[in-house]
Amino acid sequence: MAGILYGWIGVYYGGLAHMVDTWNYHYNSIQEYHLLQTNPHEYFTNLFKDPYEGGLMQFFGNKDSFWNDLKSNVVIKILSVFDIFSFGYYYVNVIFYSFLTLFGPICCFRLMNDVYPGRKLIIAIATFLIPSFLYWTSGIHKDGLTFLGIAILTYNIYFGLKEKKINFKRIFLILLGLLILLLFRNYIIVIIAPAILAWLQASKWPKHGLAIFAGVYILFISLFFTVRYINPNWDFPQAVVNKQESFMQLQGNSYVPINKLKPTVLSFIVNIPQAFTLSTIRPYPSDVNHILSLAAALEIDLLLLLVLLFFLFRTNGTQSKNFIYFCLFFSFSVLLTIGYTVNFLGAIVRYRSIVIPLLIVPVMAQINWKKLSKIIS
Repeated sequence: MAGILYGWIGVYYGGLAHMVDTWNYHYNSIQEYHLLQTNPHEYFTNLFKDPYEGGLMQFFGNKDSFWNDLKSNVVIKILSVFDIFSFGYYYVNVIFYSFLTLFGPICCFRLMNDVYPGRKLIIAIATFLIPSFLYWTSGIHKDGLTFLGIAILTYNIYFGLKEKKINFKRIFLILLGLLILLLFRNYIIVIIAPAILAWLQASKWPKHGLAIFAGVYILFISLFFTVRYINPNWDFPQAVVNKQESFMQLQGNSYVPINKLKPTVLSFIVNIPQAFTLSTIRPYPSDVNHILSLAAALEIDLLLLLVLLFFLFRTNGTQSKNFIYFCLFFSFSVLLTIGYTVNFLGAIVRYRSIVIPLLIVPVMAQINWKKLSKIIS
């Protein structure tokens, strides 16, 4: 139902919400579907062709990059397969798409239910019914597939560590999760790598988990700024700056002015407050200019209220502290990256939706709802 709503808004409010992509994918998939009928060889090979000279080398490129185009091309190719069975109907494709992407929230629910046993209803609400997460990951776009990759990866690492057994099936699924991220949001791999490494190391010395996470992140932050001196093609600060510049060249109703980032340590430090504010607590009520932005503003206010209740009515935590550290370090790394690069509130709401369950489920699962209900009543 959320996926159908997503497509409907894309038709009737596409200009307002900048949601024309989902229908562009659909129309391009119809062309691919016809290509399958007329030229099967081209259909099965065009995904691997690099139309740019040196486009394969532009892993984080924003234009003239094989990798930048790949994420959209794969979505189109998947939809073209759906078209074989749906005869090219968008809203039928939504059913096929949701069948695939729903495994992401299911993995998250089962994982969190193991982390916080006995709180199934709260975990289900926080996993499946947070409005922005439900909406953005249900529609035919890259977000549902991206979260699927994250969920498959974390689910299999978590239970592999818990059971102290990494078999062939788990290795295959971990690689599948990484492949999904490579195809649809390749920069997430760079962000999730230190979080996973710290999580694996912390599992060996559980009592020193927070110190291990801090140490690993200090190391990776140092590499982030220095590895370019070893290989100029690995200039990660410049890649972030380029991403910000590409967004600043766009136009839209939810544009907000931001300070221009520079590829220096000082510039990244100075812009931390701006990046954090943009990606975590906006849109403000003053940012509301239509019903969609009103919904986003109300949601963020509700989520901030839940965080406040967490601090006021917190219950005992979980034994899986290192997993929670993973959620926090990874999620806030994603949020900072969004805050550094994106200056459109609509896009920010969409991009951050994929980490909301990793933050809100632990918050809601540790609120003492019985005590709170007694106070209210």
